[in-house]
Amino acid sequence: MGRCAYWNPGIRVPVAKDRITLTGLRVHANHGVFDFEREQGQPFIVDVTAWLDLSPAALSDDLAQTVHYGELAEEVVAAVASEPVDLIETVAERVAQVVLAHKPVDRVEVTVHKPEAPISVPFADVAVTIERTR
Repeated sequence: MGRCAYWNPGIRVPVAKDRITLTGLRVHANHGVFDFEREQGQPFIVDVTAWLDLSPAALSDDLAQTVHYGELAEEVVAAVASEPVDLIETVAERVAQVVLAHKPVDRVEVTVHKPEAPISVPFADVAVTIERTR
């Protein structure tokens, strides 16, 4: 009857443990609080993990029973490349909503990296990570 997150007598709460992961999607976009970020743009790197039950697709070998990760990647890139915003937190939320629009997805984790963020000290990466559920 599905997977359980915890046991409570008489109540079973299904939780999808399967996932589709997209790592390192690269997008040039114009997000940021400074004018030069909006004018010149910069690279953003996005990681997405979508939790869903993959057993219907696995048992039927039917792409329609899952989320097409190629199409999902294109949707994520389009969401990041769309209208500029100040914060990468806003970009992450936008991406999360795109992923959750796919009915089979129960939960999503999105990390948006801004590797060329205007920071005055040496750094390897700046990123925000959010998790959203349906």
